[in-house]
Amino acid sequence: MTPTHFTFSSAFLLGLMGLAFHRTHLLSALLCLEGMMLSLFIALSIWSLQLDSTNYTTSPLLLLAFSACEASAGLALLVATARTHGTDRLQSLNLLQC
Repeated sequence: MTPTHFTFSSAFLLGLMGLAFHRTHLLSALLCLEGMMLSLFIALSIWSLQLDSTNYTTSPLLLLAFSACEASAGLALLVATARTHGTDRLQSLNLLQC
């Protein structure tokens, strides 16, 4: 495993561990998801550059577009949650009280 592959794998795993173990606020969960998506974007970009093929150059851009949509939907949910519940703590959210 090259150092670049190790770096992007560890960045993805750190985001996954932060999402799994540090779930106190919705904003921290969204930031962990963004870190995971950015590490995937950089890994896909380097992978398509290493292959020297034009067939795989659109996949990082497609992932980046979906990541932007995911970020905007997450921020919309964050604003809606903060307005209705007054906080973004995940422990105070209850789906049965909506």
